[in-house]
Amino acid sequence: MKTNAIVSFPNKKEIRAEINLTGSKSESNRALVIAALSKGLVEVDNLSDAEDTVVLNHILTGLAHRDHQLQHVDVGHAGTAMRFLTAYLATQQGTFLLTGSKRMKERPIRLLVDALKNMGAVIGYEGEAGYPPLLIAGGFEQTTNKVCIKGNVSSQYLSALLIIAPVLPQGLSLEIIGSPTSKPYIDMTLSMLLESGIKHEWKDSTITIAPQPYQASKLTVEPDWSASSYWYSIACLADQATLTLPHLKAKSLQGDSRIQEIMQQLGVQTTRTENGIKLESTGEINASKEVINLKDCPDLAQTIIVAAAAKGLNLAFTGLETLKIKETNRIKALQNELAKIGVALLEDNEVYTLACEGLHFPEHIFVKTYDDHRMAMAFAPLSLLIKEVEIEDLHVVEKSYPDFWKDLEKAGFTVKELFNT
Repeated sequence: MKTNAIVSFPNKKEIRAEINLTGSKSESNRALVIAALSKGLVEVDNLSDAEDTVVLNHILTGLAHRDHQLQHVDVGHAGTAMRFLTAYLATQQGTFLLTGSKRMKERPIRLLVDALKNMGAVIGYEGEAGYPPLLIAGGFEQTTNKVCIKGNVSSQYLSALLIIAPVLPQGLSLEIIGSPTSKPYIDMTLSMLLESGIKHEWKDSTITIAPQPYQASKLTVEPDWSASSYWYSIACLADQATLTLPHLKAKSLQGDSRIQEIMQQLGVQTTRTENGIKLESTGEINASKEVINLKDCPDLAQTIIVAAAAKGLNLAFTGLETLKIKETNRIKALQNELAKIGVALLEDNEVYTLACEGLHFPEHIFVKTYDDHRMAMAFAPLSLLIKEVEIEDLHVVEKSYPDFWKDLEKAGFTVKELFNT
């Protein structure tokens, strides 16, 4: 039985609030694996309370006290945990069955497995070839440090390999074939490794990390810029909004900090405060006619596309190739749900264009989430324009932003639970 959320906003679209966001899920998950590999030398501060991070932390803690010959490891819906653990477990002594939810078993992992096997890892498929679950015989003997991997599928494959590189006997020489998607996430990984004492060299398309020990250090996780994007959307759709988000850095490791410049085109101004940022709605739309490339920040796509659609802007987007292999096929999900307000998302040779000629706002819409946290949070701001927005499965947001509904209430929204039988 799922509990839906009925979201409304009774306050004439005027919003003033200060919202403290959870720590970045992306930084937290990298920090946890780095800390585990460092054997206690690296400490982590301001860890995210997102479900994905909680799951990964629980698994890593449990593995440290394992006493079974075959260890069953279930990541549920946590995609980052699946990718990072595939590489991590290959370096650990023991045998592991790494699995996840039904959707996780549909998400490809062959490129990462092939890269590890090319170095000598022993990994088999327990179901369909190329997909979880995986049977991993850990503690492999490295046969080479040279790996080639496509960069346009998932930056998490690259990050998973880079994080284990320092503990490999031969280190790693990772050649990236083609332009990498979500490059800021690779930069994030390398920056966090550097903070932990790990040096690297990136020359042309090859990143080299020699075998070296982690150093005693502390990784302090920044609040989540992905979570901030929903507040940008709210500021965009409100008549008036002043929202303060503490502790977000001017120079962030997170690629999703690009939300600042993108949402400026949609009428949201960002200014620095003493300890974070302030968002204000300006109402000035100056969206470029050029195609907006989201290749480096695909997790922002749903939020930006829904906000642009609600403003009636026929914008075009590219760099969305990875959306089809996320928690759901996010392109199809967006097309289905935007149709409920009369907007089409048209695809033409990897360019996606909004067609808003039929835009309308009924008094009530029901939004399916497809077990995808970002669908829920991207569509909830429509309650500024629609009397009632019913979101399927309010608990889905726990994957990345557990306090989302509470924070909406702080900002003046009304969130009611609807129990389905």
